[in-house]
Amino acid sequence: MSSITLEEIEAAHQNVSNMIAAFKAQAPRIVAVTGIQIELQPGEHYAGIILGDDGAPSHHLILLPGDVDDVTWDQAKEFAAKAGGELPTRREQALLFANLKSQFEERYYWSGEQHASCDAFAWTQYFYYGYQNYYYKSAELRARAVRRLTIQ
Repeated sequence: MSSITLEEIEAAHQNVSNMIAAFKAQAPRIVAVTGIQIELQPGEHYAGIILGDDGAPSHHLILLPGDVDDVTWDQAKEFAAKAGGELPTRREQALLFANLKSQFEERYYWSGEQHASCDAFAWTQYFYYGYQNYYYKSAELRARAVRRLTIQ
């Protein structure tokens, strides 16, 4: 094993100092969220903002009133459409768990996302521990619907 020299330590220290200076020199990133008022219908709950892949605000998420129990994935999608919304995505379900967990029973809820590698499965959110999993679309779970307000 070779010994470490003072020159190597000083070079590493200089490298870290340069990285710190470069980090501090970065311009702050400004994310603009328009100051709008969102009208919530009776029974609706505001869940928060979903960010796009670029990190910019994409849309506001509204949880619609009502739920349905013991439905397949296709039936859950029909329920959401009749309620005037859609099933939430996995990311939206994570936001719902973080901000509106009390609006859900401690059960599995369907997401609107099919599993990428097998179309017999769709993703779910467990509103007790918060983890996400996938089930056969024929399984009978719960569902809630959401609506989205695009941020322009």
